[in-house]
Amino acid sequence: MHITRDQYEAIFLGNLPLLDVRAPVEFNKGAFPGACNLPLMNDEERHLVGIRFKQKGQQAAIALGQQLVSGSVKADRIAAWEAFIRKHPEGYMYCFRGGLRSQTVQQWLKDEAGLHYPLVPGGYKAMRTFLIETRMAAVADSRFIVLGGLTGCGKTDLLGQLDNAVDLEGHAHHRGSSFGKHPTPQPTQINFENTLAIDFLKKRDLGYETFILEDEGRMIGHCALPLELRQTMSQSPMVWLHDSLANRAARILQDYVVDLCAEFIAVDGHEQGSARFAAQLRQSLKNIARRLGMERYQRLAAIMDQALDQQKRNGCVQAHVGWIEALLSEYYDPMYEHQRKSSRERTIFSGDQRAVLEYLGTCAGPQSGFGASHHALS
Repeated sequence: MHITRDQYEAIFLGNLPLLDVRAPVEFNKGAFPGACNLPLMNDEERHLVGIRFKQKGQQAAIALGQQLVSGSVKADRIAAWEAFIRKHPEGYMYCFRGGLRSQTVQQWLKDEAGLHYPLVPGGYKAMRTFLIETRMAAVADSRFIVLGGLTGCGKTDLLGQLDNAVDLEGHAHHRGSSFGKHPTPQPTQINFENTLAIDFLKKRDLGYETFILEDEGRMIGHCALPLELRQTMSQSPMVWLHDSLANRAARILQDYVVDLCAEFIAVDGHEQGSARFAAQLRQSLKNIARRLGMERYQRLAAIMDQALDQQKRNGCVQAHVGWIEALLSEYYDPMYEHQRKSSRERTIFSGDQRAVLEYLGTCAGPQSGFGASHHALS
């Protein structure tokens, strides 16, 4: 039984299992959360069939595909599909357009294993289109509040306490600054957009019409904010979060030194992870050397080198505060203050963590509005 287009929403709201039978090269460019790639043809087989199709047409291409995927190769792939289906009987299967490849897999499963697994009509392309339309509708029909503040003031922590927050940095798997790269890769642009759309879909299904997002630039690492979302955010009301330099430096130390180093060690082991973390930290500072100016860059790099050496020798990280506080006060703060001037007219509230959380909490309920404009500017 085929599902209909109006059931795409149920697939993503229900986190239903998805069997993706496209080639790995297609899957790696873009896929859906939780989808499992068990291809009908691998990349080389797909390439050869594509050449045959261009040279001799569809029937010749089908014949070559059946020849390439036959015997033990076919048996192994059917066994893998069968294992997935028995583990996830409530799921669906798709190829790029819901056409020949997924239909072939469906028929083979029926003939060889006596199993029927439903197809997604329109396949990957139709679901991708549905998510693009979902994201654009959410941006057009929802209200947004942008959370701003100086680097290290705890915007991400605060967003984590709000049910109607959309964590753009979380979806991009990047902390959004020159120092924000994780040891594991960011998603592709398509996957970033897909998870963002599903987040909007789920929150709107719960009745939320107002969303809180952190103020971001055009790029979060190598993930670009969708144009319509970036334009809407640039015109949306802003709430500004305050915190002291000492608290911000302590938070940066925890997030970008202690926690990030632990991430690298978890991925690569202690020795290699520590070395890779130190190399990335140095490179992150080097990446903004031109904007810092050579004298300032060399001064901060020397402090960082001493801190990393001390961290390596005895595990003490406190020396990192030196370059962190200098970088905040001499580089990031002046840059953010300049940006803040351009958004002052749309700033509707300003305060510390407690005050901002309390204010934004009034916008957290389903179908809630902004309330009146409040100012607690300091």
